[in-house]
Amino acid sequence: MELYKEWGYTKSDFLCSTLYVLPILEKLLSSQNTRILDVGCGNGSIANYLISKGFEVYGIDASVQGIEIANRINPGKFFIQDLDSDGLPAELASIKFDTIISTEVIEHLYAPRKFVSFCKNILLKNGGGELILSTPYNGYFKNILISLADKWDHHLNPLWDGGHIKYWSRASLTQLLIEQDFKIVDFKGAGRMPYLWKSMIIKAKI
Repeated sequence: MELYKEWGYTKSDFLCSTLYVLPILEKLLSSQNTRILDVGCGNGSIANYLISKGFEVYGIDASVQGIEIANRINPGKFFIQDLDSDGLPAELASIKFDTIISTEVIEHLYAPRKFVSFCKNILLKNGGGELILSTPYNGYFKNILISLADKWDHHLNPLWDGGHIKYWSRASLTQLLIEQDFKIVDFKGAGRMPYLWKSMIIKAKI
């Protein structure tokens, strides 16, 4: 994880979630994941790490600044993309992606069904593939502890500009993926102890 220094990132460029999500995400990838698209790649920290490990990864994001930072390390691998659009940038349109990753993105989206449909169409265009999503975990026991500690204002934090607008449980995220004909093949919690996880990672196939 010290690679961020070599690449010119600061430690804060690696979101705290990256530190506990990335090791699990890497384990969920295999040699079968030949071409990976990172949807909502931010400043490219995860994609560039995976590239350094030998994976072929491209990234898209709506942030101009994030894409500029990402391309400093691996030029030509990262592109501006409005996640509300239906197609990929022209530079990526002909690439056959068999894997899509998206970390800590879906909780920020108003239209998660459209987002999953977007990912589905990219994979089906190339004969199907895998979708790996991470998002903050919400579950029964965690919610009880938040209530007992009177921490809901902190947890939901309506004063966070650009913050979370959707709060996913394992069941609700699974339902969303099944609605789009994905089959769930793996689930992992990340950060903290079981059932109090900070995030969850779901791997699905279509």
